[in-house]
Amino acid sequence: MTRIAAVQCVLPPNRYAQEEITDRLADLWLIPESGREFLDRLHTSTRVGHRHLVLPIEDYGKLDGFGMANEIYVDAAVDLGVEAVGGALDTAGLAASDVDMIIVASTTGVAAPSIDARMAGRLGLRPDVKRVPVFGLGCVAGAAGIARLHDYLRGAPGEVAVLLSVELCSLTLQRGDSSIANLVASGLFGDGAAAVVACGDERRASGPAVVATRSRLYRDSERVMGWDVRDTGFQVVLDVSIPALVRAHLADDMRGFLSDQELTTGDVSAWVCHPGGPKVLEAVAEALDLPDGALDLTWRSLAEAGNLSSASVLFVLRDTLASPHPPPPGTPGVLLAMGPGFCSELVLLRW
Repeated sequence: MTRIAAVQCVLPPNRYAQEEITDRLADLWLIPESGREFLDRLHTSTRVGHRHLVLPIEDYGKLDGFGMANEIYVDAAVDLGVEAVGGALDTAGLAASDVDMIIVASTTGVAAPSIDARMAGRLGLRPDVKRVPVFGLGCVAGAAGIARLHDYLRGAPGEVAVLLSVELCSLTLQRGDSSIANLVASGLFGDGAAAVVACGDERRASGPAVVATRSRLYRDSERVMGWDVRDTGFQVVLDVSIPALVRAHLADDMRGFLSDQELTTGDVSAWVCHPGGPKVLEAVAEALDLPDGALDLTWRSLAEAGNLSSASVLFVLRDTLASPHPPPPGTPGVLLAMGPGFCSELVLLRW
């Protein structure tokens, strides 16, 4: 039985109201007066109130190409990662030398040596730590990362494994791209990092248990979400069909997943859902026929920090664990996210 011993979330210090970010982007992209109302409407529709950015907002105009943005990504990802992993280990009562395996999930920059290798010395990880850098899963990687921790710890029940999700989405925005996808992304995505410490069954840790996981990859959906890699960096691919895909597939996937554990959606005491955006959350609630308030923590996370790609669902997990009204002990919970592929990842928890 894998136990989630601790979750630590970290945000960059530069916090701005959505309106201030919209104003700055309009100036940076030289949005004409005729298009400003459209940009305002798009950003308002995301229901994001504030976001944290890795750079002071006035510095984004100084970014000169993919190379410069990626250098900032590497340095900041390491700093945020060290803070998140170090904090999670402290909360779990463990030392860095206790870590046997670390997964680092990120899709907003590239690094070789990888982020985990650059963090190892600063954290004090052992030289024989097993490292798994993951690129390309995007928003689904927080849920998929927990599932892969579970896979590993089932075969190594006496060990400790760590997941770090670190995403600096603001560094990917393309100034020359006036597509609807880029404009929506500019109002939705923020920057942040989150770390999860998980322990195998023999470690006798406290915290929710991972009971089962399921992955789903949907055919002929490669152009729904992801990046086109250009000379200027990562150009976002974000198709309007995402909510329809959720409605078409999620209900059957979830019913089958829960049925294999002799459960139904009505048995689930907490839904830890990635805040993909308003239309996606509405589609999730509709597809699963969720009761009012089931996704309140997800909506709150979206408003407070935006969509942090792979890290977001871990922020919602943190908030669920810290809630003044946590799920009753012994009850099932579901953690879920969707991302490029197009795909979904489902994780069954027991509180």
